[in-house]
Amino acid sequence: MIPGRLQDGGRVVEYPETGDPGGRPGFADAAGFRGSALADRPFAPPEAYAEDATRPFASTGPHGHRQRMREKLVHRGAEALADYELLEMVLFAAFRMGDTKPLAKSLINQHGSLAAVLAARADHLAGDPALGLPGAAAIKLVHATALRMIRAEVSAMPILSRWDRLIEYLTAALAEERTEQFRVLFLDPRNRLIADEVLHRGTVNHTPVYPREVVKRALELHATALILVHNHPSGDPTPSEADVVMTKAVKDAAALLEIRVHDHVIVGRGDWNSLRQLGLM
Repeated sequence: MIPGRLQDGGRVVEYPETGDPGGRPGFADAAGFRGSALADRPFAPPEAYAEDATRPFASTGPHGHRQRMREKLVHRGAEALADYELLEMVLFAAFRMGDTKPLAKSLINQHGSLAAVLAARADHLAGDPALGLPGAAAIKLVHATALRMIRAEVSAMPILSRWDRLIEYLTAALAEERTEQFRVLFLDPRNRLIADEVLHRGTVNHTPVYPREVVKRALELHATALILVHNHPSGDPTPSEADVVMTKAVKDAAALLEIRVHDHVIVGRGDWNSLRQLGLM
């Protein structure tokens, strides 16, 4: 490339013969401009994401172009895009210029899947030097939007008749949590969702649950039925003895006020269990 000057968002940028205004190779936007915004991000070096045939992507190259990706999405539909391409486009919102494909592939390599990237904790994502706060915010925005769409569908009909969608929602919300979280689905007389609330957060293997608080909140919301939910960060959704004891305590307390506990769902990583289906309540 012949040395010269290039307009970048209204400012004039001097670029060397390498064609890289930031002095950093490897990033290019649709117009062929290298460096700029992405070059200013402290991206992790390639060795941080060592090639491994057991990962979803053994290599994170080559680079692509934003315009081509947008045309592919609009004209061929989202079904034509691979998971890493969807994530690549999500990152467009965080990084105004540059090739986000290597970062998208690296994130899926690290977390194992697109779903796991979206469900990862916001603080963990923001702590990745390749993402920072802008990248983490873009990813969590998509995750939050997806959860609200599923929750809206679940809320529109009796939950017990759409158990598959409920499990999909709970898995998306909890499967990647690294600490235990106890939440309650509060239902109306037709078993429609009134509220889904996190009542307690705990450690990696314990969450304190107080039956009186569960029942008190149910009365405040005029709920007539409940579904208890919590996750096992270990990934194994097998209920513990403490889980069974706690479920009975909440069920007994709720029954005194004619509030029914339909089930207690435990979410693991890629699997789940229902205490009712297991005959434990």
